[in-house]
Amino acid sequence: MLTRRIIPCLDVRAGRVVKGLRFKSIRDAGDPVELAARYGEGGADELVFLDITASEERRRTISRLVRSVASVLDIPFTVGGGVASVADARNILLNGADKAGTNTGAVENPSLITSLMETFGRQCVVVAIDAKKNYSMLPDRTAFSDKSGPFWYEVHTYGGKRAAGLDAVQWAREAVRRGAGEILLTSIDSDGTKQGYDTTLTGAVADAVSVPVIASGGCGEPLHMARVFEETAAGAALAASIFHYDERAIWSVKEFLDGRGIPVRL
Repeated sequence: MLTRRIIPCLDVRAGRVVKGLRFKSIRDAGDPVELAARYGEGGADELVFLDITASEERRRTISRLVRSVASVLDIPFTVGGGVASVADARNILLNGADKAGTNTGAVENPSLITSLMETFGRQCVVVAIDAKKNYSMLPDRTAFSDKSGPFWYEVHTYGGKRAAGLDAVQWAREAVRRGAGEILLTSIDSDGTKQGYDTTLTGAVADAVSVPVIASGGCGEPLHMARVFEETAAGAALAASIFHYDERAIWSVKEFLDGRGIPVRL
């Protein structure tokens, strides 16, 4: 079995790491450089840095801060936020990132994914998908059902503020066809709830694509990571709250997963 990765996430706004509930109710979580250094030393497999207001503010990711974070890391480092062109991605990579993530830019210009892949290689291209349940069922959408009725997962852009009208499963498949090397999949409904990942969403996307899927949104304890790995083909689990607020150390999470027979890098 492939080793599953544990990835802390730094959601950055105005130079500080923040955390919210379903992309709202934002609160401070600390200094990004200090947290990055702690996670790098604490056993993280990779780190994700998301400048969460860059697209909304129509600006590039803060280069200086990316460079500062990269300087304290010796693990793979993905940066996203405001990547709408090859030049934006080049700026991120030249400042120390190993991979460039794009969400809004890719949705508004799908050919960007191919351009990034052709310029930097598929391994550098991460397409982030923020998805939310939509109970207004349409005939050409991938259908699911829960106690509230049938629904589909709709892609959202601009930090979760704008519905894109795209089916998340279909968009993931299209993104990979165009050159994405990895999918960072976040459930808006689960984000910040600490009630567990949306394994229905994660499982559907992981089964639909041939590249690794990073599960994101809802982790509140190591058991949630275990379940997303046991119930889906996700290649990695991303978390923020349980690490930022010292609820769990990364090494202790990995020991828990190893005890359940889930292959991790100890």
